[in-house]
Amino acid sequence: MTNANLPGDDEELKLSPSETIAHNSAMRLSGSAKGRRSTQRALASIVLGFELFVVFLGGMTVFGLGAVQPRELGIYGGLALCLLIIIALGTMRTKLGIWIGWGVHLAMFLAGFILPMFVIVAVIFTALWVYCMITGARMDRQAAARFGQAPA
Repeated sequence: MTNANLPGDDEELKLSPSETIAHNSAMRLSGSAKGRRSTQRALASIVLGFELFVVFLGGMTVFGLGAVQPRELGIYGGLALCLLIIIALGTMRTKLGIWIGWGVHLAMFLAGFILPMFVIVAVIFTALWVYCMITGARMDRQAAARFGQAPA
């Protein structure tokens, strides 16, 4: 029996509209529009995108709990970290974006001094980040070897 006779082989993977938007955004941020496709950078941009929402809500939590005085510093600190994440996303096509991403995770751990629950969030997102860095780099090396190219 050949592969052509297996059921479902001629079917193409169909993405939902929201999956298509997320995929296209991640690929655009990772530099695939210029022909270079980096799985590591695409995964990193996804992690930072989710982290952006959590950091914003964390800043609002610091404000709501009055963990710092004046209370508005919670909002300003959260927005500053959100801005850093946006800068990392904007520079994700270069190595600078990856380094800024590491800085974001360091800042998340430092935010644990203000609100201890941030440490748990930082551990979770840093674990995701490390996993994406290792797995994405491995996938990029495998793709480069498969297609005979230099890694992106």
